[in-house]
Amino acid sequence: MENLNVETRRGTVLNGVLFPAQASDTVVIAITGIHGNFYSNPFYYNIGDTLSTHGIDFIYAQTNDAFGEIETYNAKTGAKEIIGSWNERFSYTEEDIDAYLDYAAKNYRHVILAGHSLGANKVIYYLSRNHNTKRVEHFIFMSPANLAHMMSGVSDGEKDFIEKLVRYGQGAKILPFYFMGWVVCTANTAHDWLSGILDNTNNFSQLEQITHNGAMIIGTYDNFTDGDPVGFLKNINSHMPTAQDNKMIFIERTGHTYQQKHDEIAKIILDLAEGWTA
Repeated sequence: MENLNVETRRGTVLNGVLFPAQASDTVVIAITGIHGNFYSNPFYYNIGDTLSTHGIDFIYAQTNDAFGEIETYNAKTGAKEIIGSWNERFSYTEEDIDAYLDYAAKNYRHVILAGHSLGANKVIYYLSRNHNTKRVEHFIFMSPANLAHMMSGVSDGEKDFIEKLVRYGQGAKILPFYFMGWVVCTANTAHDWLSGILDNTNNFSQLEQITHNGAMIIGTYDNFTDGDPVGFLKNINSHMPTAQDNKMIFIERTGHTYQQKHDEIAKIILDLAEGWTA
């Protein structure tokens, strides 16, 4: 493994990890979701080790919210920055992914863009806005998140409180309660969650803009799908112009982070990458 720091257009440096193979012309880039770090999602190690030992590079593409707080710096100002799920802005999604794709464009012939959980929603958002890009050949959506289900416990009173803070210019304040019952964040961040920017597995307009084809993977016990992981994934695919060309893969008896199935998810991604680049 090698540390991989990429600079965004705003100067914030994102801290990824490269699992290098020898002289590879193919890379799988995996965009992380909220708290989707190596500790909570150890399957990234299996994917990285499996791909790199079979001649394919893998990038664990940590974004703003992989941890509650991440200490980094701004390459434009030289100042220290603290980013994380506490102050993430969804408007940065496109440039965060671009930072990793900028690196990949200089080093690889084949680029497969993956994302896990909220990271998959970010990839959907990115591809909907860059549907003609040739920098990405295929996508992999790994357990995309149903944001409506995740936020079902946010009360109307909490929503009103968040809206008022943002409206009166106090969006940078930390909420006095756990958003969704478990996230410490600013009112601005919570407002982004509520805005629907990344709620693209319920509002299908972004899926309808995607012209790339790829694969979608989910565990049949995934608890972020409101009780029907298989139907959830099939519904996502049905709204895509490339539905007939996409692969849908259901991993039996595992949940959102592929518990007890880490080797299986790694082998699935390897087979996909090898098949697309054969």
